[in-house]
Amino acid sequence: MIGYLILAVFIGLLYMGIHRKVIARIQGRPGPPIWQELLHTLKFSFKRTWVPKTASPAIFIGIVLVAIGIWTAALWVVVSGGSLLIIFGLYICYKMVEHGVGLSPGSPYAKFGGVRSVISAASEIPLLISVGVLYFFTGSLMIGDIAAFQAEHGPLLVTAAPAALALYVVLLSKMHYSPFSIVESKEIVSGYKTEHFGVWRAGLEAADGIKTFVLLYLFVLLFVGPLPLLLALLAMLVLMLTLSFVCALTPMLAPFDSVTVQTGLIVVVLAWTALLVVVL
Repeated sequence: MIGYLILAVFIGLLYMGIHRKVIARIQGRPGPPIWQELLHTLKFSFKRTWVPKTASPAIFIGIVLVAIGIWTAALWVVVSGGSLLIIFGLYICYKMVEHGVGLSPGSPYAKFGGVRSVISAASEIPLLISVGVLYFFTGSLMIGDIAAFQAEHGPLLVTAAPAALALYVVLLSKMHYSPFSIVESKEIVSGYKTEHFGVWRAGLEAADGIKTFVLLYLFVLLFVGPLPLLLALLAMLVLMLTLSFVCALTPMLAPFDSVTVQTGLIVVVLAWTALLVVVL
Protein backbone atom coordinates (compact mmCIF):
# COMPACT_ATOMS: atom_id res chain seq x y z
CA MET A 1 0.00 0.00 0.00
CA ILE A 2 2.91 2.36 0.75
CA GLY A 3 4.18 1.77 -2.78
CA TYR A 4 0.79 2.67 -4.24
CA LEU A 5 0.65 5.79 -2.07
CA ILE A 6 4.06 7.02 -3.27
CA LEU A 7 3.10 6.19 -6.87
CA ALA A 8 -0.21 8.02 -6.49
CA VAL A 9 1.43 11.21 -5.18
CA PHE A 10 4.12 11.16 -7.89
CA ILE A 11 1.85 10.30 -10.84
CA GLY A 12 -0.95 12.57 -9.64
CA LEU A 13 1.33 15.60 -9.34
CA LEU A 14 3.07 14.77 -12.63
CA TYR A 15 -0.26 14.53 -14.47
CA MET A 16 -1.34 17.83 -12.89
CA GLY A 17 1.84 19.36 -14.34
CA ILE A 18 1.07 17.88 -17.75
CA HIS A 19 -2.44 19.30 -17.40
CA ARG A 20 -1.04 22.80 -16.91
CA LYS A 21 1.40 22.38 -19.79
CA VAL A 22 -1.28 21.24 -22.24
CA ILE A 23 -3.59 24.12 -21.30
CA ALA A 24 -0.76 26.60 -21.78
CA ARG A 25 0.19 25.19 -25.19
CA ILE A 26 -3.39 25.26 -26.44
CA GLN A 27 -3.70 28.88 -25.31
CA GLY A 28 -0.47 29.88 -27.06
CA ARG A 29 1.71 30.12 -23.93
CA PRO A 30 4.94 28.19 -23.20
CA GLY A 31 3.67 27.06 -19.81
CA PRO A 32 5.64 25.60 -16.91
CA PRO A 33 7.63 22.33 -17.11
CA ILE A 34 5.53 19.20 -16.61
CA TRP A 35 7.20 18.50 -13.25
CA GLN A 36 6.23 21.93 -11.88
CA GLU A 37 3.64 20.56 -9.43
CA LEU A 38 6.24 18.15 -8.02
CA LEU A 39 8.65 21.07 -7.59
CA HIS A 40 5.94 23.16 -5.91
CA THR A 41 5.26 20.42 -3.38
CA LEU A 42 8.96 20.00 -2.61
CA LYS A 43 9.40 23.77 -2.39
CA PHE A 44 6.58 24.16 0.11
CA SER A 45 8.00 21.28 2.17
CA PHE A 46 11.10 23.38 2.92
CA LYS A 47 9.43 26.77 3.25
CA ARG A 48 8.84 28.44 6.60
CA THR A 49 5.67 27.09 8.20
CA TRP A 50 3.30 29.10 10.37
CA VAL A 51 -0.28 29.31 11.62
CA PRO A 52 -2.04 32.68 11.16
CA LYS A 53 -3.02 34.53 14.35
CA THR A 54 -6.63 34.56 13.19
CA ALA A 55 -6.68 30.78 12.63
CA SER A 56 -7.94 27.95 14.77
CA PRO A 57 -4.66 25.96 15.07
CA ALA A 58 -6.31 22.57 15.64
CA ILE A 59 -8.54 22.91 12.58
CA PHE A 60 -5.91 24.71 10.46
CA ILE A 61 -3.42 21.83 10.89
CA GLY A 62 -5.80 18.94 11.45
CA ILE A 63 -7.79 19.53 8.27
CA VAL A 64 -4.62 18.95 6.20
CA LEU A 65 -4.16 15.55 7.81
CA VAL A 66 -7.82 14.77 7.23
CA ALA A 67 -7.46 15.63 3.52
CA ILE A 68 -4.51 13.27 3.16
CA GLY A 69 -6.33 10.59 5.15
CA ILE A 70 -9.50 10.80 3.03
CA TRP A 71 -7.73 10.32 -0.30
CA THR A 72 -5.39 7.66 1.13
CA ALA A 73 -8.48 5.74 2.25
CA ALA A 74 -10.06 6.26 -1.20
CA LEU A 75 -6.88 4.94 -2.84
CA TRP A 76 -7.03 1.81 -0.68
CA VAL A 77 -10.70 1.25 -1.58
CA VAL A 78 -9.97 1.59 -5.32
CA VAL A 79 -6.86 -0.61 -5.27
CA SER A 80 -8.58 -3.30 -3.19
CA GLY A 81 -11.72 -3.29 -5.37
CA GLY A 82 -13.97 -2.05 -2.57
CA SER A 83 -17.42 -0.47 -2.65
CA LEU A 84 -18.37 2.55 -4.74
CA LEU A 85 -20.59 3.68 -1.87
CA ILE A 86 -17.47 4.17 0.28
CA ILE A 87 -15.91 6.26 -2.50
CA PHE A 88 -19.11 8.32 -2.64
CA GLY A 89 -19.00 8.85 1.12
CA LEU A 90 -15.32 9.84 1.08
CA TYR A 91 -15.97 12.25 -1.79
CA ILE A 92 -18.69 13.95 0.26
CA CYS A 93 -16.33 14.12 3.25
CA TYR A 94 -13.79 15.93 1.09
CA LYS A 95 -16.32 18.69 0.48
CA MET A 96 -16.18 19.28 4.23
CA VAL A 97 -12.39 19.41 3.99
CA GLU A 98 -12.53 22.13 1.32
CA HIS A 99 -14.95 24.04 3.52
CA GLY A 100 -12.83 23.55 6.65
CA VAL A 101 -9.55 24.51 4.97
CA GLY A 102 -11.20 27.69 3.70
CA LEU A 103 -12.75 28.76 7.01
CA SER A 104 -9.96 27.73 9.41
CA PRO A 105 -7.45 30.59 8.79
CA GLY A 106 -9.91 33.47 9.13
CA SER A 107 -8.86 35.00 5.81
CA PRO A 108 -11.59 36.50 3.59
CA TYR A 109 -10.04 34.99 0.44
CA ALA A 110 -9.85 31.49 1.88
CA LYS A 111 -13.33 31.99 3.34
CA PHE A 112 -14.78 32.72 -0.11
CA GLY A 113 -13.18 29.51 -1.40
CA GLY A 114 -14.63 27.55 1.49
CA VAL A 115 -18.10 28.97 0.95
CA ARG A 116 -17.91 28.21 -2.76
CA SER A 117 -17.09 24.59 -1.91
CA VAL A 118 -20.62 24.32 -0.53
CA ILE A 119 -22.05 25.81 -3.73
CA SER A 120 -20.04 23.32 -5.81
CA ALA A 121 -21.77 20.41 -4.07
CA ALA A 122 -23.73 20.00 -7.32
CA SER A 123 -20.79 17.89 -8.50
CA GLU A 124 -21.79 15.13 -6.05
CA ILE A 125 -25.01 14.35 -7.93
CA PRO A 126 -23.27 13.09 -11.12
CA LEU A 127 -21.25 10.70 -8.97
CA LEU A 128 -24.46 9.31 -7.46
CA ILE A 129 -25.86 8.87 -11.00
CA SER A 130 -22.73 6.93 -11.99
CA VAL A 131 -23.18 4.64 -9.01
CA GLY A 132 -26.84 3.96 -9.91
CA VAL A 133 -26.22 3.30 -13.61
CA LEU A 134 -23.29 0.98 -12.93
CA TYR A 135 -25.41 -1.01 -10.50
CA PHE A 136 -28.14 -1.26 -13.15
CA PHE A 137 -25.70 -2.76 -15.66
CA THR A 138 -23.56 -4.96 -13.41
CA GLY A 139 -25.74 -5.73 -10.39
CA SER A 140 -22.89 -4.80 -8.03
CA LEU A 141 -21.39 -1.76 -6.37
CA MET A 142 -18.00 -3.38 -5.77
CA ILE A 143 -15.24 -1.95 -7.96
CA GLY A 144 -13.64 -5.38 -8.25
CA ASP A 145 -16.91 -6.92 -9.47
CA ILE A 146 -17.45 -4.14 -12.02
CA ALA A 147 -13.91 -4.60 -13.35
CA ALA A 148 -14.47 -8.37 -13.58
CA PHE A 149 -17.77 -7.78 -15.41
CA GLN A 150 -15.91 -5.80 -18.06
CA ALA A 151 -13.24 -8.47 -18.39
CA GLU A 152 -16.05 -10.84 -19.43
CA HIS A 153 -18.46 -8.53 -21.29
CA GLY A 154 -16.24 -5.73 -22.55
CA PRO A 155 -15.80 -2.08 -21.48
CA LEU A 156 -18.78 -0.14 -20.13
CA LEU A 157 -17.57 3.10 -21.72
CA VAL A 158 -20.15 2.80 -24.51
CA THR A 159 -22.88 0.62 -23.03
CA ALA A 160 -23.00 2.65 -19.80
CA ALA A 161 -22.26 5.99 -21.47
CA PRO A 162 -24.52 8.03 -19.12
CA ALA A 163 -22.52 6.86 -16.11
CA ALA A 164 -19.25 7.58 -17.93
CA LEU A 165 -20.41 11.10 -18.80
CA ALA A 166 -21.56 11.73 -15.23
CA LEU A 167 -18.24 10.63 -13.74
CA TYR A 168 -16.38 12.63 -16.40
CA VAL A 169 -18.20 15.74 -15.14
CA VAL A 170 -17.07 14.87 -11.60
CA LEU A 171 -13.46 14.62 -12.81
CA LEU A 172 -13.78 17.89 -14.69
CA SER A 173 -15.11 19.65 -11.59
CA LYS A 174 -11.98 18.58 -9.67
CA MET A 175 -9.43 19.67 -12.28
CA HIS A 176 -7.46 22.89 -11.87
CA TYR A 177 -8.56 25.65 -14.27
CA SER A 178 -11.76 23.82 -15.23
CA PRO A 179 -14.97 25.78 -15.88
CA PHE A 180 -16.28 24.43 -12.56
CA SER A 181 -13.21 25.08 -10.34
CA ILE A 182 -14.86 27.98 -8.55
CA VAL A 183 -13.22 27.16 -5.20
CA GLU A 184 -9.79 28.02 -6.66
CA SER A 185 -10.78 30.89 -8.92
CA LYS A 186 -8.04 33.50 -9.40
CA GLU A 187 -10.17 36.41 -8.16
CA ILE A 188 -9.82 34.88 -4.68
CA VAL A 189 -6.05 34.34 -5.00
CA SER A 190 -5.55 30.58 -4.40
CA GLY A 191 -9.05 29.91 -3.15
CA TYR A 192 -9.45 27.88 0.01
CA LYS A 193 -5.68 27.15 0.08
CA THR A 194 -4.64 30.81 0.14
CA GLU A 195 -3.42 30.98 3.76
CA HIS A 196 -1.90 27.50 4.01
CA PHE A 197 1.85 27.68 3.49
CA GLY A 198 4.97 25.69 4.16
CA VAL A 199 4.53 22.04 5.08
CA TRP A 200 0.75 22.47 5.45
CA ARG A 201 0.48 23.58 1.82
CA ALA A 202 2.75 20.70 0.77
CA GLY A 203 0.34 18.33 2.52
CA LEU A 204 -2.61 19.79 0.62
CA GLU A 205 -0.70 19.49 -2.67
CA ALA A 206 0.14 15.85 -1.91
CA ALA A 207 -3.54 15.21 -1.15
CA ASP A 208 -4.41 16.78 -4.53
CA GLY A 209 -1.95 14.43 -6.20
CA ILE A 210 -3.56 11.38 -4.58
CA LYS A 211 -7.02 12.72 -5.45
CA THR A 212 -6.08 13.14 -9.11
CA PHE A 213 -4.65 9.61 -9.28
CA VAL A 214 -7.65 8.07 -7.52
CA LEU A 215 -10.28 9.74 -9.72
CA LEU A 216 -8.47 8.97 -12.99
CA TYR A 217 -7.74 5.36 -11.99
CA LEU A 218 -11.31 4.89 -10.78
CA PHE A 219 -12.68 6.04 -14.15
CA VAL A 220 -10.40 3.61 -16.01
CA LEU A 221 -11.37 0.69 -13.76
CA LEU A 222 -15.10 1.42 -14.00
CA PHE A 223 -15.40 2.08 -17.74
CA VAL A 224 -12.39 0.47 -19.44
CA GLY A 225 -11.76 -2.47 -17.14
CA PRO A 226 -8.75 -4.01 -15.41
CA LEU A 227 -5.50 -3.23 -17.21
CA PRO A 228 -1.81 -3.87 -16.50
CA LEU A 229 -0.38 -0.97 -14.52
CA LEU A 230 1.51 0.64 -17.43
CA LEU A 231 -1.54 0.47 -19.72
CA ALA A 232 -3.72 1.84 -16.93
CA LEU A 233 -1.33 4.78 -16.48
CA LEU A 234 -1.42 5.39 -20.24
CA ALA A 235 -5.24 5.32 -20.24
CA MET A 236 -5.25 7.74 -17.30
CA LEU A 237 -2.92 10.07 -19.20
CA VAL A 238 -5.19 10.04 -22.27
CA LEU A 239 -8.15 10.80 -20.01
CA MET A 240 -6.25 13.66 -18.40
CA LEU A 241 -5.40 15.10 -21.83
CA THR A 242 -9.09 15.19 -22.80
CA LEU A 243 -9.85 17.02 -19.56
CA SER A 244 -7.03 19.46 -20.29
CA PHE A 245 -8.49 20.23 -23.72
CA VAL A 246 -11.89 20.97 -22.18
CA CYS A 247 -10.34 23.19 -19.51
CA ALA A 248 -8.24 25.08 -22.08
CA LEU A 249 -11.14 25.78 -24.42
CA THR A 250 -13.85 26.72 -21.92
CA PRO A 251 -14.02 29.82 -19.69
CA MET A 252 -14.20 29.58 -15.91
CA LEU A 253 -17.82 30.03 -14.94
CA ALA A 254 -19.22 32.21 -12.20
CA PRO A 255 -20.47 30.23 -9.16
CA PHE A 256 -24.15 30.51 -10.16
CA ASP A 257 -23.43 29.60 -13.79
CA SER A 258 -21.28 26.66 -12.68
CA VAL A 259 -24.14 25.16 -10.68
CA THR A 260 -26.61 25.89 -13.51
CA VAL A 261 -24.50 24.13 -16.15
CA GLN A 262 -23.80 21.14 -13.91
CA THR A 263 -27.49 20.84 -13.08
CA GLY A 264 -28.33 20.97 -16.79
CA LEU A 265 -25.82 18.20 -17.49
CA ILE A 266 -27.35 16.15 -14.69
CA VAL A 267 -30.81 16.48 -16.29
CA VAL A 268 -29.41 15.33 -19.66
CA VAL A 269 -27.67 12.34 -18.09
CA LEU A 270 -30.80 11.40 -16.12
CA ALA A 271 -32.92 11.54 -19.30
CA TRP A 272 -30.37 9.43 -21.14
CA THR A 273 -30.30 6.94 -18.27
CA ALA A 274 -34.11 6.71 -18.20
CA LEU A 275 -34.14 6.02 -21.96
CA LEU A 276 -31.59 3.24 -21.52
CA VAL A 277 -33.66 1.68 -18.74
CA VAL A 278 -36.78 1.71 -20.94
CA VAL A 279 -34.94 0.27 -23.97
CA LEU A 280 -33.05 -2.40 -22.05
